[in-house]
Amino acid sequence: MKLRRARRSRRGRIEIIPMIDVMFFLLASYLLASLTMQRLDSLSIALPDGKAAPLVDTRPLTLSIEKDDHLLVAGQAVTLAQVAAAVQAKLHPDGKLIVAADDKATQGAVTRAMLEARRAGARELLIVIRHE
Repeated sequence: MKLRRARRSRRGRIEIIPMIDVMFFLLASYLLASLTMQRLDSLSIALPDGKAAPLVDTRPLTLSIEKDDHLLVAGQAVTLAQVAAAVQAKLHPDGKLIVAADDKATQGAVTRAMLEARRAGARELLIVIRHE
């Protein structure tokens, strides 16, 4: 007589998806750790002496008018009388000037500042707006 077992034995399975997740996590950890261990400034170089023309800043000049009508040329506070001199000293040869006026600034202050910048040699006035 053959007796049946009351319980069936199941074979164990190894799930691979959690193992893949762990491997990606370890890979990312090793990549980040190896990037932080690199020193890009590790070589000390003695540069030769010489004279050269200074590099020209390629960013356009910005004329900012704040809500209380304060004027800034390239981040430095100026008065309306100083706008022309400040713009002329820092204006690039292409003649582009970015005008960033606050929404609350008076129209008269913005217009007078733009006219002074035009008098200083600004050929193109680019007006900054908020994109809707």
